[in-house]
Amino acid sequence: MPNYKEKLSLPFLLIYSRILLGIIIPIILCLSIPKVSIIATVLIIVGLLTDVFDGIIARKMGISTEKLRIWDSNVDQFFWLMIIGTVFYLNFEAISLLLIPIGIIIFLEAIAYVLSYYKFKKAIATHSILAKIWTISLLVWVIELILYQSNHTFQFCFWLGLISRLEIITIIISLKNWATDVPSLFAVGKINRGEKVKKSKWFNG
Repeated sequence: MPNYKEKLSLPFLLIYSRILLGIIIPIILCLSIPKVSIIATVLIIVGLLTDVFDGIIARKMGISTEKLRIWDSNVDQFFWLMIIGTVFYLNFEAISLLLIPIGIIIFLEAIAYVLSYYKFKKAIATHSILAKIWTISLLVWVIELILYQSNHTFQFCFWLGLISRLEIITIIISLKNWATDVPSLFAVGKINRGEKVKKSKWFNG
C-alpha cells in the first residue's frame, strides 16, 4: 500500500478521481436526464485525461513509484470495466453480433493478468505504448456507442486490442523480472540486461 504522503499526492488524487468517475458515469448513463450522452462522454474524456496526466505529474514530482504504477493500472481496469459494462448493457442490441471478438479481448486480458500473477506475483503495469493507443481507440468506440449506437470504429479497435494484448502477454513471458513502464516488446531485451530504456513522455514511463 502507498504511504500517507503518496496517498495525498496529486497523481494519487487523479487516480482516486478515476475511481469516482468509474462509479458516477454508469449512474449518469442509467438516468433519464437531458443530454446524458454528452455529459457521460465529457466525463469519460476527463477520466482518460486523468490517466494521461497522473503519470506525467508523478514523473515531474519524482514519485512515479512501483506502487503508483500498479494502482494506476488496476484503477484503469476498474474504470473501463465499469464504463464498458454499462455501455454494453444499455446498447446490447448494437453489440450483440460482436460478442465473440469482445470475448476474445477479455480472454486475452485475463490471460495476461493470470500470467503476471503466476510468474511475478504482481499485477500487470507494463503501460506499453501500443496499449495506450488502444485505450484511445477504445474511447472512440465507446463514445460512438454512447452517442450514435453504432460500431463503425469497432474493427480498428478490435484488431489493435488483439495485437496489444498479445504483445503484453509476450512481454510478460519474455521478462526475467517484473517491470513497469515497458514501452514495447522490443525494449524487453534491454530491460533484461539491466540497460536504460528510452520512454515516451506522453505514453509511457
